[in-house]
Amino acid sequence: MTTSTRQATTTERLFRIAVAIKGIDGGVQLVAAIVLLFIPPALVLSLAHAVITRDLLGDPSGTLAAHLLQAAGHFAGGSTRWFAIFYLLLHGIIKLGLVTALWRKIMPAYPVAVLVLAAFVVYEVIRAVHTHSIALPFFAALDVAIIVLVIREYLQLRRERAT
Repeated sequence: MTTSTRQATTTERLFRIAVAIKGIDGGVQLVAAIVLLFIPPALVLSLAHAVITRDLLGDPSGTLAAHLLQAAGHFAGGSTRWFAIFYLLLHGIIKLGLVTALWRKIMPAYPVAVLVLAAFVVYEVIRAVHTHSIALPFFAALDVAIIVLVIREYLQLRRERAT
């Protein structure tokens, strides 16, 4: 096996793994949206209170506990809940659709996937700046890596189909 063939195989494997991760992520987001749709907001508040009163986050009067209560309160308030449901539902459906198309090697899906993932990266970076999230830059970096893999796979498929 030549170095070029080995690289193509490794890239193909990484691409498949990345697409599978995005598919799992999309499925989890879809399920989470459906669950949030049917969970009463009061249950979210009571769950937050249960976590805090059982000292699962450390000091019940600490910063982390205060943030959890504040987030649960915003969520239960109404518009945040509907935004979360809509956001998760839309992301899940888009990701699952793109994953299906990429898995089937449908050529027009590759540029669409790059554009959609780039939009996710922009959104994640903007949200990270506003919320000071630690996780969002990680997800943005992961999406950038997946964009690179999608582009490489697309170019490889184009070369294969041209010959």
